Amino acid sequence: MSPTPPARRLRLGMPRRMFSQVLLMQLTIAAGVVVLATGLFLAPLSDQLDDQAMRRALAIAQTTAAVPQIAEDLRTTRPSVDGPVQREAERIREASGAEYVVVMDLHGTRWSHTDPEQVGGHVSTDPSQALAGQDVMEIDSGTLGRSARGKVPLRDGDDKIVGAVSVGIEYDSVRARLIHAIPGLFAYAGGALAVGALAAWLISRRVQRQTRDLAFSDISALLSEREAMLHGIREGVVALDRVGRVRLLNDEAQRLLGIGEEAVGSSPDEALGAGRTADVLAGRVTGTDLIAVRGQRVLVVNRMPTDDGGAVATLRDRTELEQLGRELDSTHGLIDALRAQDHEHANRMHTLLGLLELEMYDDAVDFVGEVVGDHRATAEQVTEKIADPLLAALLVGKATVAAERGVALWVSDRTRLPDRLIDPRGLVTVVGNLVDNALDAVAGKPHARVEVELRAEGRTAVLRVRDTGPGIPAEQRELIFTEGWSTKKPPAHGKRGIGLSLVRRLAERQGGHATVDEATGGGAEFTVVLPEALTEPDLEPALAAPAQSTVEEESR
Repeated sequence: MSPTPPARRLRLGMPRRMFSQVLLMQLTIAAGVVVLATGLFLAPLSDQLDDQAMRRALAIAQTTAAVPQIAEDLRTTRPSVDGPVQREAERIREASGAEYVVVMDLHGTRWSHTDPEQVGGHVSTDPSQALAGQDVMEIDSGTLGRSARGKVPLRDGDDKIVGAVSVGIEYDSVRARLIHAIPGLFAYAGGALAVGALAAWLISRRVQRQTRDLAFSDISALLSEREAMLHGIREGVVALDRVGRVRLLNDEAQRLLGIGEEAVGSSPDEALGAGRTADVLAGRVTGTDLIAVRGQRVLVVNRMPTDDGGAVATLRDRTELEQLGRELDSTHGLIDALRAQDHEHANRMHTLLGLLELEMYDDAVDFVGEVVGDHRATAEQVTEKIADPLLAALLVGKATVAAERGVALWVSDRTRLPDRLIDPRGLVTVVGNLVDNALDAVAGKPHARVEVELRAEGRTAVLRVRDTGPGIPAEQRELIFTEGWSTKKPPAHGKRGIGLSLVRRLAERQGGHATVDEATGGGAEFTVVLPEALTEPDLEPALAAPAQSTVEEESR
């Protein structure tokens, strides 16, 4: 037989759910406040009732002492149960509802009392203060028990003290008033507690809906997990509230956007400045996997609205991927060029073999010289005009690719660029993008031609790339420099609409500009002006501080 399972013990303590905990805490607070308020009300109520009773007794005593006949009778008669003082005192007692009205002489002898047997006897409490001319209020015990008392001096017509008057109010009546007030007070306290309990329940229900009935421990765990996730993932996360202000930035978002914690509480426009990145974060540009450029970084942004009217945007860094894609495109171009050269080389070798077999030796020599001279002439033409080896090598390679695609790539006769570039890699990036764009625009068209012009004007480098393609409509000449805008299908490795945006950013970062116009004879002409791109003529290039090169961009 299996052992008997242990009995489940009753667990006491705070409930686990937030709804129950909040409700219990609010009920405890409401009950505590009601009890405290009731106690604070009852504590002075007893003293107030005592004070009222003593003041009433004092007022009756003062009224009695103000009767002139009583002082006169006190001097002219003897204390007796049938005397005028006893009769007047009893009349006042019955009329006022006091427990007793005692009139005494200077020796403390009673001339009146509720109990006739006490008439002629000495009072049970000290009358010295009243006989000395002072009004007295007190709670004290006497022959009739505990009472609220008022004592005043009794004066004759000459304002001479001839005795005193002591009036008592039954203390049980004062306590009865207090006890009578308690049920009403408890009724009000109970009503207040009921209203507080209802309000606590409604608030707790609202908290339950908003927190989805989670426990405090669950919320604490979620917050810890959120912090670890936000600061541990390699994607940027930007959270915005319902009015579009940034309320959260993780470490990666700060790195990618180049901003810090001071951006929290501001709008994307205030934190980043006007531009596409701010437009995407603010939701003015919609879509998925939106391209944005921030500095030298290519970002992919996705924005998701939240239930409270805000939004969460995720940022992925595609800079390295764009570099790899650009290198892949270049590799494909070089492979195609090498394949074409291999095919052309085979044809030439066959031609040379035929000439040799036909013993046309002079023609064979001329043929070889012509082939070698063409390639040499192209390289020499470029290096004579462009002294920088990186740019010269780029244009020689692009000429080979252009020839394979049936495009004539020319270096303008006006091209003159000395070897004094501060950032040759940056200019290689700009030239490569614009030449690739031009080749794409004219490829497959008759008489396709691309012309490159590079010249130095002092320390300013001016680049122009012209093509014989369809050109750029006037209304689109600014749009083509917008991040993510393109008229061509995206390549296999990613998205388009990045290259020209980065070209303009590179130019503007150096204080220059990038524009496009219609070329003479049709087509497009791109112009990039880069101030301070060259060192002074009397400085060696090695002494110039190298600038950071930008990433190679994708063609538009």
